Amino acid sequence: MADFIKHPEVPLPDLDPAPSFSEEELVFTEEERAQIAEYVRRYPTADGAVMRALWLAQEKFGFLPPEVIRLVAETLGIPYAQAYGVATFYTQYYKQKKGRYVLDVCTSFSCQLCGGYDMLHYLEEQLGIQKGETTEDGLFTLQEVECLGACGSAPMLQVTNGPYVFNLTPEKLDALLEDLRAGKMPAFTSVTLPQDEDEMGGNRRSDAPQSAVYETPPVARTLE
Repeated sequence: MADFIKHPEVPLPDLDPAPSFSEEELVFTEEERAQIAEYVRRYPTADGAVMRALWLAQEKFGFLPPEVIRLVAETLGIPYAQAYGVATFYTQYYKQKKGRYVLDVCTSFSCQLCGGYDMLHYLEEQLGIQKGETTEDGLFTLQEVECLGACGSAPMLQVTNGPYVFNLTPEKLDALLEDLRAGKMPAFTSVTLPQDEDEMGGNRRSDAPQSAVYETPPVARTLE
């Protein structure tokens, strides 16, 4: 909000940017088209499948420049503006090319008080970039994000719209970066809540690859 107050004029996106993909690259395979058709069958109208189709396109192309959004719209038979509106509304859809791993560090209120900015600044130092930037090797993009819904295990981050990493410390971040550089994504972890331990004798999730015991969140060293 503060940035908007200081800079209320938001620059408009380029309406006709140079394409990132050639016409030869802008195709869905038969299997991908079949998957999109299956998505469409789940909804009363084709536009109901736009989010799933955009997600499939992002998985395929890595991000969603205008020509990829247009491909999705044409495949679904819906207006380009409708697909564009969805893609630009949700931050989980990447409109610019990102690194192989996108680190979304939460700095919303709970994480902020528990060290979210400490963890963000530590990653900036370790990766040699600032928030919103990508490392020269194309491996990491670092982003500051709003609440990811894991306030009880703050500070935390999310890796490329996927697994959460909780109770962050510099040591845990070092281990995460080492694993990611080796191509190893963190496994989904179910955090045991205090009532689980007291009333249920353990974690309520029986399908999680691993679980962690609830930890009392720390207090931030800095708040910005």
